Amino acid sequence: MTPDPRERLIVALDVSSASAAQKIVADVGDSAFTYKVGMQLYTAEGPRVVRDLVASGRRVFLDLKYHDIPNTVSAAVREAANLGVSMLTVHATGGSKMLRAATDTARNANPDLLVLAVTVLTSMDETDLREIELAGPVSNAVLRLAKLALAQGCRGVVASPLEASALRRELGRDRDFAIVTPGVRPAGSSAGDQARFSTPAEAIAAGASHIVVGRPITAAPNPAVAARSILEEMASHALPQLA
Repeated sequence: MTPDPRERLIVALDVSSASAAQKIVADVGDSAFTYKVGMQLYTAEGPRVVRDLVASGRRVFLDLKYHDIPNTVSAAVREAANLGVSMLTVHATGGSKMLRAATDTARNANPDLLVLAVTVLTSMDETDLREIELAGPVSNAVLRLAKLALAQGCRGVVASPLEASALRRELGRDRDFAIVTPGVRPAGSSAGDQARFSTPAEAIAAGASHIVVGRPITAAPNPAVAARSILEEMASHALPQLA
């Protein structure tokens, strides 16, 4: 059975109000199942916007990038599970104890909850890494952090499309872990604030299991048409099976 590309597309609701988010969801219609709620929308509207999306039958990727002491992150993951989110993010740089606290809590609260470790932000390049004394190629840092996260029970990572191929190759193409790639832009789109990005087709071909797309869909004159165009591009490549 051919995987449905809609299972792989995550639409980023990077807006400041529930009404704006609801309009995007309505405009996209059945062209996407999963929506990212990040710091901007969550700070503006709080948990209610998540509850409303879940109640409407949508899946929520809660992208708050938890990074704190293990007990605090564990408590936050428990609350996120209670909201009914399907996916959430923690920072891999939080270390093994924090990552283990997050994954243990998620497993106990909801075994289906996907905890994803953020490796290196897609806005960063090697110059940025040197500023925080992480010398070397970005790909090396991504791989080190991904190995740490998977060893501590994370079921996937967030990395740019440029690292997806190396992650699949080094960590095992057949292993059951998600690679969620922000920094995805259809051909001809502006890069915005992304330093490491690619097209949807390139991301899927590299081994991404999911792609996150924001402005190319949400700012389009017709978001549903924009989403369908991306789905068609994704479907032109072999999509990885999801567990």
